[in-house]
Amino acid sequence: MQLDERKMKILQAIIRNYLETGEPVGSRTISKYTDLNLSSATIRNEMADLEELGYILQPHTSAGRIPSDKGYRLYVDKMMEDKEREIDEMKEMLLEKEDKMEHLLKQVAKVLAVNTNYATMITTPQIHHNKLKFIQLSRVDANQILAVIVVEGNVIKNTMLSVNEELDEETLLKLNILLNTHLNGLSLEEINLGMISAMKQQAGIHSDIVGDVIDAVAEAIKADEDLEIYTSGTNNILKYPELADKQKASELINTFEEKKLLTELVQDSLSEENGTGIQVYIGDETPVQSMKDCSVVTATYELEEGMKGTIGIIGPKRMDYDKVVGTLKTLMHQLDDLYKK
Repeated sequence: MQLDERKMKILQAIIRNYLETGEPVGSRTISKYTDLNLSSATIRNEMADLEELGYILQPHTSAGRIPSDKGYRLYVDKMMEDKEREIDEMKEMLLEKEDKMEHLLKQVAKVLAVNTNYATMITTPQIHHNKLKFIQLSRVDANQILAVIVVEGNVIKNTMLSVNEELDEETLLKLNILLNTHLNGLSLEEINLGMISAMKQQAGIHSDIVGDVIDAVAEAIKADEDLEIYTSGTNNILKYPELADKQKASELINTFEEKKLLTELVQDSLSEENGTGIQVYIGDETPVQSMKDCSVVTATYELEEGMKGTIGIIGPKRMDYDKVVGTLKTLMHQLDDLYKK
């Protein structure tokens, strides 16, 4: 017989209380212990049913109940089932993370545009200035090896490499030691031609493999090229007479629609950020030609190790700088919490 929710909660309460105290558990204790809001009489009836079903025992007359082996087994199985469900939910959450991130960032851009009355943009977080953490080469078949490359932020990149001959385990081990000894902890900028030449020389007849792995490392370390930029409030710029000129407005709107030019702004912001993560570009200071009549305020947010993105607010030079900078500073602190929920 499968226990209904009420009996299961009472059984769980009996077991938890018994585990804590080592004393038989009575109905009055359970009435205080559960969130069922049941009378002691009702709980006694349910406990009688649980005893009849063999889940609890009464050690002696007028005493409370203790769990039986059968009760413990049901408790443990249910606990394991709940834990497995939690793990499945975590896996599902990870799979949904990308969709969740897209929705979150679009909402942030929209809320910013409404609250500031300016145009806004936000990028997906990218891994910047990565360093290599680990390389693992393993044989797939006679003509292919798999290169597993782990970089900062625990980002993993898998690359299949073709080989002219089957490599034995000893050769792969030597190549793994060679690559990890020379490259671990290095950024792309620190891997120079002299180092590559020395590694190829040590690899001997397998120098081509070293070259292919280094190419794969370079691809893994560099920031993703498919940067996503979400925008909102583009039409807000038409509210300001100095930006409403037909040609200026057209160029600005086109910049927001095409988004390619915004990448320049993002790269500039990430490379020149100061201690606060806030950058203010006024007029000609902006790297985007169509925004020379605007002021642009950007902030760099960071979600996890090395994962950074840019938030930007674009408006007239007479924008409310205090409000904009304050809003961005608050948002930078809130975004990480929003992302983890």
